[in-house]
Amino acid sequence: MRTIKKVLVANRGEIAIRVFRTLREMGIKSVAVYSDSDKDARFHRLADEAYCLGGITSRESYLRQELIIDIAKKSGADAIHPGYGFLSENAEFAKRCEESGVIFIGPKSSVIRALGDKIEAKKLAIKAGVPVAPSTPDAIGDVNEAKAFAEKIGYPVLIKASAGGGGKGMKKVERPEEFESLFQLAQAEALSAFGDGRVFIEKYLENPRHIEIQMLLDEHGNGVWLNERECSIQRRNQKVIEEAPSAILTPEMRREMGECAIRLAKEVGYTNAGTCEFLVDKNLKFYFLEVNTRLQVEHPVTEMTTGFDLVREQIRVAEGKPLSFSQSDVKINGHAIECRIYAEDSENDFLPSIGKLERYVEPQGLGVRVDSGVEQGGEITMYFDPMIAKLVTHDADRQKAIDKMLRALREYEIVGVETTIPFCIFALEHEAFRSGRFDTHFVQNYYRNRAKAEPSAETKEVAAAVAALLAEKRKSAFAANGAAAQTAQPVPNAPATNWERRKAYR
Repeated sequence: MRTIKKVLVANRGEIAIRVFRTLREMGIKSVAVYSDSDKDARFHRLADEAYCLGGITSRESYLRQELIIDIAKKSGADAIHPGYGFLSENAEFAKRCEESGVIFIGPKSSVIRALGDKIEAKKLAIKAGVPVAPSTPDAIGDVNEAKAFAEKIGYPVLIKASAGGGGKGMKKVERPEEFESLFQLAQAEALSAFGDGRVFIEKYLENPRHIEIQMLLDEHGNGVWLNERECSIQRRNQKVIEEAPSAILTPEMRREMGECAIRLAKEVGYTNAGTCEFLVDKNLKFYFLEVNTRLQVEHPVTEMTTGFDLVREQIRVAEGKPLSFSQSDVKINGHAIECRIYAEDSENDFLPSIGKLERYVEPQGLGVRVDSGVEQGGEITMYFDPMIAKLVTHDADRQKAIDKMLRALREYEIVGVETTIPFCIFALEHEAFRSGRFDTHFVQNYYRNRAKAEPSAETKEVAAAVAALLAEKRKSAFAANGAAAQTAQPVPNAPATNWERRKAYR
């Protein structure tokens, strides 16, 4: 057994705050790291200690492995929690933590490396008896050989990057004549995004649903699956709305998928939290997709429907303790939905929207949870993921959870950037979503092809008035700041505030 007394969270925003909260409840000290571009951000003010990494971009800050480990050691942190994104699935970082004597709150580096390669992960799935879609057994570099395989299994097919995820390096090919150009494009994208241009060919599943199983495994041979999450509402192959449980799974199918996930995890010696992702076809046959070796963005819907704190369990496992519950303790309590509130213009192909949050008021009420890392007056910049918050609702059944989410979405006040709130309202009100009959093509099938109503004259007048008011406020603020800059004088021997006493490390 190991005792963790202080944890460095190698992340930012809402996930950093989410981890800090559990650490505080467990009586464990927290350490934040932040970039120069995040110096005014809310998240690191909620930690017990905060250290500046310098830099503006992620490469200059949150991806600096040696510096983060150095800060962990100098701050006296026993462990590092990577959150999601950044270094969370970086096998080299996990290995460096292991070698430096700092506990990495996640699976072992060898496990991350094995499951991070989609081809190797698929081989492990086959060995564990988990269904996989027809695909090339290995990476394939010869375009003619790849094309011949595609013709053998039949179009449409997917060309997929062996490394990475998030839809990068993935191309759908519907006709033989477009295969060669898309094959080369997928290779180039994979090389650019992951430094690895290897690709493989996989049969494309018609009308797929994206469903994932949450797993927890400890060092004592215990493994549990905490039901499923439905993640089919996506844009650019990335999730926007998730829910638990799925509207299409039977208890038998849920159990079969969960047992497959745990078999695969045990095959590779997995410990800590992870997610086994599947695609489900129109005939309700499921196929292994990948394993995410970290905490997922959408983990709150699992917490709301099972009652377990996944971060708390991650820390217990990292200390060498057994899981605090068994499979028989895992139930489904009601229904939960999560909407990712992105700073994106859903009316303009979900392009990022940057700017200052002129007004920011979160919804509240029974069964409403908001995981956010922003505050009014904060900036949404171009340097990081545009997610503002995760809005989660929980109620006795799916219909009530949907209705509660619609109420919460309309109660959310965000002025200064465009958001995905209008899209989320559209999706939750759509008959396909409410009936549960939808797939990963929801955006293409329903949102992009919808008839757009012309704004009323009254709406246009209100929009123009709001724009004029904001412009006048910015003009006044600029003038006031200019005057203050000319008259302000330093205060000699002013006592340091708690904020000024916070440590900076470069």
